Amino acid sequence: MDSTDPTQAPPPQEAATEEAKGARFTLSHALSLALAVGITVAIIAFRQQLARFAAYGYLGIFVITLVGNATVILPVPGLVAVFAGGTALNPWLVGLVAGVAQPIGELTGYLAGYGGGGVVENRAGYQRLHQWMERHGFLTIFVLAAIPNPVFDVAGIMAGALHMPVWQFLLACFLGKTVKSLAVAWLGSQSVQWLAPLLNAIGK
Repeated sequence: MDSTDPTQAPPPQEAATEEAKGARFTLSHALSLALAVGITVAIIAFRQQLARFAAYGYLGIFVITLVGNATVILPVPGLVAVFAGGTALNPWLVGLVAGVAQPIGELTGYLAGYGGGGVVENRAGYQRLHQWMERHGFLTIFVLAAIPNPVFDVAGIMAGALHMPVWQFLLACFLGKTVKSLAVAWLGSQSVQWLAPLLNAIGK
């Protein structure tokens, strides 16, 4: 017969193990948040140097769009580079390159949310949002990534805070960002044809 009292405190070894897990969890959150902030600060500090990559074709598109999506909340225009790239390069390749680069940059928002997630885990409504992300998180991230909007950083932060699996976040982000980038690059390629008659008329 088991005489263990369920109300008794866990043995010292188990308590120490749980405490160690909590410490590692807190440390991982702190490191994630620090990394996200550090990347954002570095990008802002070196934005002029990074802008020089615009002259390097597809590599430039990759770097600029990655950087443009790596800043948290603060806007750094990456779609401008995609539009401009579409005017001079293959718009389909430009869209694909940007679609690959942007989710990597968006990891800073995800990390910021993951790092600050411990603050909101015990707040009212957290479980409801967590369940929503489990059911509809992929579609939510995809839709927000596919349309130009200023709130995607917030969506990335929420995805991290609600512990959405990082592979799901990256895949949904990649699909949505690629759709958007292909559309913007195509518009850039077509703008040359639209603007040429106007520029010729002005030139005369």
